[in-house]
Amino acid sequence: MKKSKFSVLALLMAIMLILAACNGGSKETSKENEGGSGDSSKAKVLNVNNSSEPGSLHPANAQGTHESWILEHTFEGLTKKTEEGKIVPGNAESWKISEDGLKWTFKLKEGLKWSNGDPLTAHDFEYAWKYALKPETAADYAYQLYYLKGGEAYNSKKGKEEDVGVKATDDLTLEVTLEKPTPYFLDLTSFYTFYPIDKKVQEENPKWALDAKTHVSNGPFKLTEWKHKESLKIEKNENYYDKDKIKLDAVNFALIEDENTAWQMYQSGELDLAYPLPVDIQGQMVNSDDKEFKMGKELAVYYYNFNTKVKPFNNAKVRKALSMAIERQKITDNVAQGGQKPAFGVVPPGIPDASGDFQENTGDLFKEDVAEAKKLLKEGLAEEGMKKLPDFSILYNTLDSHKKIAEAVQGMWRDNLGVEVTLENAEFQVKLDREKAGDFEISRAGWVGDYVDPMTFMLWETDGAYNDAGWSNKEYDKLLNEAKSTMEPKERMDALHKAEKVMIDEMPILPVYFYTKPYMVKSNVTGVYAPINAYPNFVYADKK
Repeated sequence: MKKSKFSVLALLMAIMLILAACNGGSKETSKENEGGSGDSSKAKVLNVNNSSEPGSLHPANAQGTHESWILEHTFEGLTKKTEEGKIVPGNAESWKISEDGLKWTFKLKEGLKWSNGDPLTAHDFEYAWKYALKPETAADYAYQLYYLKGGEAYNSKKGKEEDVGVKATDDLTLEVTLEKPTPYFLDLTSFYTFYPIDKKVQEENPKWALDAKTHVSNGPFKLTEWKHKESLKIEKNENYYDKDKIKLDAVNFALIEDENTAWQMYQSGELDLAYPLPVDIQGQMVNSDDKEFKMGKELAVYYYNFNTKVKPFNNAKVRKALSMAIERQKITDNVAQGGQKPAFGVVPPGIPDASGDFQENTGDLFKEDVAEAKKLLKEGLAEEGMKKLPDFSILYNTLDSHKKIAEAVQGMWRDNLGVEVTLENAEFQVKLDREKAGDFEISRAGWVGDYVDPMTFMLWETDGAYNDAGWSNKEYDKLLNEAKSTMEPKERMDALHKAEKVMIDEMPILPVYFYTKPYMVKSNVTGVYAPINAYPNFVYADKK
């Protein structure tokens, strides 16, 4: 159904582009797109494309960038980050840390309110964190709250809610007790799983986050319209404590998965910001001096999952053969074209090590080698009682760039290994659901770091929420536990380096490249910036 909807939308866009051309290429936006309330001629409205329909706009249930981009503008945690990545107070006014690093006491700002006018208190944070940990919530991101004392025990039904280490001692004070000292805990308090939810709203209507009419948030903007699979609108939240610094009246999010259609909308003036860009446009812009083109840093890795529960991808030699037989530099130079760096590990550049940069210190953890790949493939198949690979496919979500990269990999496997693979595209949410169900052989994936630490890329712990490969390795699990059990920087980082090597040696995933963040923003828009681990931020943007 969605495919047909996008086809109709694409046709409408083509008609609009033709009409625009007939009118001398006017870039005026329609009144409908100006949005906002009151005098639309004065309203400052930003138009962007969210690419995909969100599954949920509930902080506990969100799991991808198609949700987090909106949540990051409609909610706020105890802390938030500046353009430079510095952690500053958000809903919290201040905090204290005990000498052993286990007890954190946050003092909230006075007079905080929800978008519906309800008072926002420390009790809402306690309620939200325990709600995400509640086993019945089945939150994929519950593990991010395992840092709380008793958090994992409660989530796994081995402990009690009252023993979880978060408690509001009054309306303005939140006491947090951690299971172990966690160097990046303050960073986590700006992440969306740590956002508060309005306890009264949640208890009166558990489905409040699925409809704009019932959606309640505490950030700079509030959700005011959600036309499912078409568009969303957020408007300035008059109850936000820092509302006087918010210059935009509204932001319209289109929900268009086709980058080329979105790019045409940007060119015609229907969009003010374009991200992601079609790969050929990226290539053109990287080498241009177009002032609307921005190249942001990105803390993310592009990779393929192997379903290690499916034969013969349960065999490490088969997985390594397929990984060693692709040519990453050709993919980044000729297909992705956004200045990406070929990935021979999973932790991207930009994360501090005990000394220096973690990825630079790691270097390449494997090499491309077609001769060795042929040898490993033959050995791996023989171990599984096979003479050749059975029919299999690459599952990818509907973006032209993903299709082109999959086609390149398909061609490299054919040329280098004599292997044939089919390609299968699906809507983003459908792809995510199929990965969770194990309904794939190989699937495209990407991971944006939730915080600036290598731990956020260590996804392949046994039964981990985002271990879609289904891989399990006791040594990897042991090393992660060691890293979580010490505050000593070198000891932590050494354990994480070893864990990454153990994982890459068995290759449950096939790393392709480390992302960059190329995007376009109109010259009449100011104040947009690109955090290293998030989509472009426009909380304090302005439009002339």
